[in-house]
Amino acid sequence: MTIFLVGYMGCGKSTLGKKLAYNLKHDFIDLDTYIEEQEGRTIKEIFADDGEDYFRKLERVYLHRVIDTENVVISVGGGTPCFFDNMEQMNEYGLTVYINMHPKALIPRLQLSESFRPLVAGMEGEVLLDYVYKTLREREGSYHKAHKVVTGYNLSAKKLQEYCLEE
Repeated sequence: MTIFLVGYMGCGKSTLGKKLAYNLKHDFIDLDTYIEEQEGRTIKEIFADDGEDYFRKLERVYLHRVIDTENVVISVGGGTPCFFDNMEQMNEYGLTVYINMHPKALIPRLQLSESFRPLVAGMEGEVLLDYVYKTLREREGSYHKAHKVVTGYNLSAKKLQEYCLEE
């Protein structure tokens, strides 16, 4: 089984994905980490050097390198489902699960890790909240194409596993 975890940055895709993969005895791939390893530079550096458009094309290439991997949980970047036909491709190759969280719940998580998130670097307070509301609204149409939608509040890997395995 191939499981794709999608959702806004900070919703817990990577943290829960690692635990879910362990529980299922699957491999785990964090797409952003995979890109960094293959490119030899950070996502932040790719954004700074080449811009978001270039990154999105690169992201698509690397998604397609892992998309048909068996017995894997793949955590994709928050924007991955929203560009090209990435969401449709993930839906075709595996089970997609959208981890849904309210913007106000995402803010503290984003502030803790902003140095790794180039799209929100340097934002705080109302500016950050407005940005999250705006981009989440723009992305929700893509996210809601997932096979399953789960709330990220108090979501455990065990509960996520139950969602993934239920018919």
